[in-house]
Amino acid sequence: MSEKVNPYKDSELGKKEQVKHMFDTISGSYDGLNRVISFGIDVKWRKKVVKLVGETFPKTILDIATGTGDLAIALTQTGAEKVVGLDISPGMLDVGKDKVSKKDLTDIVEMVLGDSENLAFEDNSFDAITVAFGVRNFENLEKGLAEILRVLRPGGRLAILETSVPTKFPFKQGYAFYTKFILPTIGKIFSKDRSAYKYLSESASVFPHGMAFNNILRKIGFIGIENMPQTFGVASIYVATK
Repeated sequence: MSEKVNPYKDSELGKKEQVKHMFDTISGSYDGLNRVISFGIDVKWRKKVVKLVGETFPKTILDIATGTGDLAIALTQTGAEKVVGLDISPGMLDVGKDKVSKKDLTDIVEMVLGDSENLAFEDNSFDAITVAFGVRNFENLEKGLAEILRVLRPGGRLAILETSVPTKFPFKQGYAFYTKFILPTIGKIFSKDRSAYKYLSESASVFPHGMAFNNILRKIGFIGIENMPQTFGVASIYVATK
């Protein structure tokens, strides 16, 4: 299991409530900061997720931890009839709803407030499920993944995009320096929440990746598991089937 890292070390709130507060606080600057921090490469990673999901021709897709809806909106390119973007943060969802409205996608994309570890959907509800940079924010990782398995239909595809840690020189050393010093500094300068981007870098560094995460997916009950490192290993795309 992943080491417990919370956004606010002095808070008495649980991780779930802390994450909700953190994303509400940074929702207005989140998209712009993401582009800066990832040098825009996160857009390319999401396109790969859309392609992997589109290969299964899903009619219904659930995008968990949808944030401001970038992936949910992109998933309309699969030809899906319905894409549900779910997030715990009302602030992030408000930004996402505005995007969906401006792109005239309200008939396809629905942005809903919800808890990824207690999904308000029936068993076998979705043909595909995606999570981009969200599973490391789960308070209980295995519970969240078990909920995903429950609402995914048999034969349905799960695609997870998550940060990982490079293992080869010099990318490992460069990534460690960037996440420890550069990323939190950018967050302090441009974000209202000084703890947010420190948490995002710390949580990425301790989250299980590669085979470790594959093994967790396998333990939960997923099959056909594959992980694909992206950009020297700074992120990974995991694909699995129910």
